[in-house]
Amino acid sequence: MLRPASSVFAILVIPPAIVFGGGPRAFPSLGEASKECVACHKGEDPSLFDQWGESRHYQANVGCYECHLADENDVDAFEHFGRFIATIVSPKDCARCHEHEVKEFSGSHHSKAARILGSLDNVLAEVVEGNRGFVTEGFAHGNAASAVTGCWQCHGSQVKVLEDGKLDPATWPNTGIGRINPDGSEGSCSACHSRHTFSSRQARQPDNCGKCHMGPDHPQKEIYFESKHGIAYVANKDKLNMDRPKWVVGEDYHLAPTCATCHMSATQDQPVTHDVGMRISWNNRPPVSVRPEVADAKMGLPGKDVPWQKRRENMKNVCLTCHNNQWVDNFYVQYDGLIELYHDKFAKPGLELMALAKPLLKPVKFGNRIDFTWFEIWHHEGRRARHGASMMGPDYTHWHGMYEVAKNFYTEFIPQLEELIETGLASDDASRVNAAKALQVGLHGILESENHRWFENKMDPQEAARRKKAAQEFKKRYD
Repeated sequence: MLRPASSVFAILVIPPAIVFGGGPRAFPSLGEASKECVACHKGEDPSLFDQWGESRHYQANVGCYECHLADENDVDAFEHFGRFIATIVSPKDCARCHEHEVKEFSGSHHSKAARILGSLDNVLAEVVEGNRGFVTEGFAHGNAASAVTGCWQCHGSQVKVLEDGKLDPATWPNTGIGRINPDGSEGSCSACHSRHTFSSRQARQPDNCGKCHMGPDHPQKEIYFESKHGIAYVANKDKLNMDRPKWVVGEDYHLAPTCATCHMSATQDQPVTHDVGMRISWNNRPPVSVRPEVADAKMGLPGKDVPWQKRRENMKNVCLTCHNNQWVDNFYVQYDGLIELYHDKFAKPGLELMALAKPLLKPVKFGNRIDFTWFEIWHHEGRRARHGASMMGPDYTHWHGMYEVAKNFYTEFIPQLEELIETGLASDDASRVNAAKALQVGLHGILESENHRWFENKMDPQEAARRKKAAQEFKKRYD
């Protein structure tokens, strides 16, 4: 006999008999529905049963049904041995017990990660790299396998439910952190808290974040392991007490920070946060970095009301657990200096030149060689430089970052602009000739500026003299 949905929900909202620190609300005993689930799945899915048995959900008598229960009218509900359940446990489901955590997460950029589906990145995966060959029941027009198995697995798919209640294979399995769920919620708690153990220890590991935060355009994992923080972690990872429920830096551990330490976990003065943007003072995703409250405002997130200065103070509070004020303040002077250099020398001039070049280009995105060149300058190399500086990874700031930015700006980007100018000036189309002249003026002005005049062999004589003197002193010191 089916249990009415209202009585099922009533079970979930009764006052807890026990509350584990930071864990799920607890029930006096495992519910009858979950006992039925366990009786079957213990034999059918022993690994899942064992994972659940290791979890704090198990300790709190939170079982299969408490998480997977569904109302008969839910779009992804299906009847399973006399009860209605759903395969996907969404943030809305988790919020029945973890309301505060889900509210914070839902207000974060993580939960909005699937909005990449309309970005340039997805044009690359769906059009440039892919085709419509991945045809499924729910997508007769097809999808690009490169997007389905690539972008969507980190950013999240829009899960589609088929008529029989099954989930379309183009969109499931998927634990992308911005997954758009059938119930309308955004996000996937299991992106970080892998089912069915939902281990805090695992979520605190830097490799956990590295599933998505790695690679040419956002190599935070690689930068972290290059940094002194990552070196300290590798040397001391068995001494960090990651199993402790409280896990406050400076109290429960002090030998190394992880990604979670800096961006999410508690300090002596701050609680845990599931909004990873609350300690970030630059958003380094766009061609020109913006303050995080600006990015939040564009997405309509509550963080629009939290200024970057407050977020920086939040992060400084973490840093000061191990470092003194001068160390922390000076780090931020260095970080801001790199952002300013990248902006003024390359990002802003690059955007200006691409705007001037637009009338001379094929209108299709990535239909021109210079589209790829500029995209990699800001999206790959520029991001690596900025992220490297933010996490103290000098090799990524320099060799994988600013060196690559500069090399491709001078040896690829500028020659391609000059080629566009030459071709445009030779055109019979007056509008193209005028566009070429405007681009020529713009390029000349930038190359004549203080940042770039060295490229035209016009370095300021005083600067040239200072550099010559410094070289002579260096040679004298070590000769």
